[in-house]
Amino acid sequence: MGKSMADMQKEVDRYISQFKEGYFSPLSMMARMSEEVGELAREVNHRFGEKPKKPDEADNSIELELGDILFITICFANSLGIDLAEAHDKVMHKFNTRDADRWTKLNAD
Repeated sequence: MGKSMADMQKEVDRYISQFKEGYFSPLSMMARMSEEVGELAREVNHRFGEKPKKPDEADNSIELELGDILFITICFANSLGIDLAEAHDKVMHKFNTRDADRWTKLNAD
């Protein structure tokens, strides 16, 4: 079985806690998150869009860019004391109630 979200949050916290600087400020993390989402967009555009990579561009992957976004998301949550598993549960509740009939279900008759 893979790591739980709590395990990931603890692992990131152990990593960040070894540095005197600690977590970045929320504004800096927001900027970092925006940068990482931009890098993901670039990779998606190269793979699925009409923009080929330049010959000298690094070969990054969508997987690694998603990993970077997950890392900064965990950093952001940890710095603000947010339990991401709890946040996920709240979001899923919202989708399962507010958006319950928004999409066509596969098992619909």
